Amino acid sequence: MIYLGIDPGKSGAIAAIDEIGEIVGWIKGEETEHDIANWLKATALGGTAKAVVEVVSSSPQQGVVSAFTFGRSYGFLRGCLAAAGIPFEEARPQRWQKAMDCMTKGDKNVSKSAAQRIWPTFKITHANADALLIAEFCRRTNKERR
Repeated sequence: MIYLGIDPGKSGAIAAIDEIGEIVGWIKGEETEHDIANWLKATALGGTAKAVVEVVSSSPQQGVVSAFTFGRSYGFLRGCLAAAGIPFEEARPQRWQKAMDCMTKGDKNVSKSAAQRIWPTFKITHANADALLIAEFCRRTNKERR
């Protein structure tokens, strides 16, 4: 089983971990749509996968174009998961952050530190920290359901 964590948006990422929580890969949100779709398909091959997508919404500070682009990206990721046959659920940041004991309140350093504690030998960045933690949240949530 592969567990995916999806932090939507251009500065986000998608991370994949296995049954025991080892990182098997990740891709930045700034890659092309073609690269992201192919990466998801390849990750889903050879086994089953489940995903958690962070629920996001636009904010009043965003411009119209920015909000539209963000929403288009969010829908694209959901469509890729559906096309690849990867079941997914959504989780608000407060839900997965509480479960992972890293309530950030907007401070990305909190999630980066939490991810570094779980994967001390992996280079954690602001770009991949949330996606990795969401993937681990997905793994823990699905293990509890079994």
